[in-house]
Amino acid sequence: MCVTSPPYYGLRDYGNENDQIGLEESPEEFIEQLVEVFRGVRDCLTDDGTLWVNIGDSYYNYRGGKGQALPKQSVAKTNQDLPQAKNPRRGNKLKGYKEKDLIGIPWMLAFALRKDGWYLRQDIVWSKPNPMPESVRDRCTKSHEYIFLLSKNQNYYFDVESIKEPTVDNKSMKRKKSVWEVKTKPYKGAHFAVYPYDLIVPTILAGSEESDIILDPFMGSGTTAAVAKSLDRHYLGCELHADYDDLIQKRVREVTNNKISESPLDQLM
Repeated sequence: MCVTSPPYYGLRDYGNENDQIGLEESPEEFIEQLVEVFRGVRDCLTDDGTLWVNIGDSYYNYRGGKGQALPKQSVAKTNQDLPQAKNPRRGNKLKGYKEKDLIGIPWMLAFALRKDGWYLRQDIVWSKPNPMPESVRDRCTKSHEYIFLLSKNQNYYFDVESIKEPTVDNKSMKRKKSVWEVKTKPYKGAHFAVYPYDLIVPTILAGSEESDIILDPFMGSGTTAAVAKSLDRHYLGCELHADYDDLIQKRVREVTNNKISESPLDQLM
């Protein structure tokens, strides 16, 4: 299976102009790049494998008179954000988008992946009880992101029993619903937000068995690898930015040495 959170469109310039994803000239080109990446992921999956993608949205903001157009991130980046990264600036005005438009990146990606042959099985809402504050005064504060569940084939592995939750009276178990309330949590080893362990645990439990390999093509800070290790899975990841290597290794070692401040298994106890 694959669990990942790709770079968000227009959020950061990491200084790898020829290789990085997220600074394409248009949202459509960005989606095309991701579809190509996930086409390669599909080739790596077993016939019953699944893909779980966490992705947020962006607002379009064109700065008239300055020749700059910048998609504004609606929520703080939760995976690959480098402290030294620069905010990108674009000299092109995007055709088809109006000032303050919500671009709709998540659903653009979901529909593009479906068109490319993936089975779009479910949209899961990550509800954040502690979202980043926003200064905007003409809409509600954004407090959610999407996780899309896609499968390679019509029939795929999904262990519904492994992610059941206790009822209110704790007398029985119930099936997990499609809105997951998970707090964002800082990580002491980083100067940026990482997506939380508790968001990834149910995806790996439902989509794999012990000793399976969990793939993350956008490894970032190593959350997927750390959770996979804690759940007795193997992991395989790719990361463009060498800056992350020490952090990834540290997080995986913490799992091995049982030094994670809050275990991703706590919610299952």
